[in-house]
Amino acid sequence: MANKNFDIVRLHHVEVTVTDLDRARHFYCEGLGFIETESDEQHIYLRAIEDANHHCLILTKGEQASLKHIAYRVSADKDLDELDKLFTSLGIKKRWIAPGEEKGQGRALRIQDPGGIPVEFFYEMDKAERMLQKYHLQGNVKIKRIDHANCLITNIDELYDWYSNHLGFKTSEYTVRKEGDHENIWAAWMHRKPSVHDLALISETGPRYHHTGFWMDDAKSILDACDHLASLGYYSNIERSPGRHGTSNAFFVYLRDPDGNRIELYTGDYFTNDPDWEPIKWDLDDPQRATFWGALPPESWRNEAVPVEDIFTGELLPIVSFRKKEKI
Repeated sequence: MANKNFDIVRLHHVEVTVTDLDRARHFYCEGLGFIETESDEQHIYLRAIEDANHHCLILTKGEQASLKHIAYRVSADKDLDELDKLFTSLGIKKRWIAPGEEKGQGRALRIQDPGGIPVEFFYEMDKAERMLQKYHLQGNVKIKRIDHANCLITNIDELYDWYSNHLGFKTSEYTVRKEGDHENIWAAWMHRKPSVHDLALISETGPRYHHTGFWMDDAKSILDACDHLASLGYYSNIERSPGRHGTSNAFFVYLRDPDGNRIELYTGDYFTNDPDWEPIKWDLDDPQRATFWGALPPESWRNEAVPVEDIFTGELLPIVSFRKKEKI
C-alpha cells in the first residue's frame, strides 16, 4: 500500500559514468539527439525534448562505465523529510545531497536500497526550455523523455516487497520461474507513473545496472533512430535489433554507448492506473516473454551490465552471483 506521508511521482533522471566526455557528447547529442543544458570538466547534463527541467541524464567522467544513481521526483519538499524518517526507521544507508551539489537540483536524499542500487529522491530542479514544439531544432532522433530503469539484483523477494510495501510501487507485470511444484518470482515491472514501469527488478548476478529506457513516439521513430546512428558510424552500438517485447508490449531497440552503458529506445506500452488492474504473469520459459516474435536476445544483452557505486565512497559494489551467492 502507498505511504500517505509522501508521494513519489516518477523516475526522473539517471547518472552514469563515461571515460571520455567528448566522445560521449558526440554519441548522446549528435547520435541520440539529447540537448546539452550545461557541462563542466567532470559532467554533461542532458535533457530530452519534453523536459522542462535541467536534466534527465548526467554523464560523469569516471574510470569505467558504472551507475552513480537513479533518481525519483517527489510531489513536495516535505516528502523528503518523510522519506528520511522512513529510511531511518528501516536502517537504510542514506545521505543528504546539498542544493547545487548536483547542478540544477535542490536538496536530495540518496540511499543504497536493500538490493544495493543507489537511489535518489528530490523535489526541486531548475527550469529549462522545453523543446517539444521547437520542431526546427529537433534532429533525426526524437527522444521525448526518460521512462524506466532496469536493475539486476540477487534478492528480488525482499526488494519487491520493500518497494511495494514501503514506497507504494505497483506491479504491472511479473515473471515466475517454476521449481518443482513451486513458482518463484524472477522479475517484476513496477511503477509510480501510470505506465508499465519506472523500475524493473531482475533476478541476476548483481547488483548491476542493465539499462535506462527512454520514450519515443512510435516504432517508426525508433527505426529512424537506428538509420541515423548507423549513418554516423554507430552501427556496432546497436546491440539488440528492433522488436517487440511480450512483457510490456513495447517496441524497442537496445544500444550501448562507447563505454558500454546500455540505452533502450522504447514505445508502445499501456495505461496501468485503473483501480482493478491485475498484474500480468509470465513464465520464464515462455519464448514470447522477452521478444514477442520469439527471437532470442544476444549473449551480451543477457550477460553484460555495469556495476553500481557506493553512495558515500563512489567505489564499485562487489558483484554477487545470483545462483552461487558468492562474490565474483
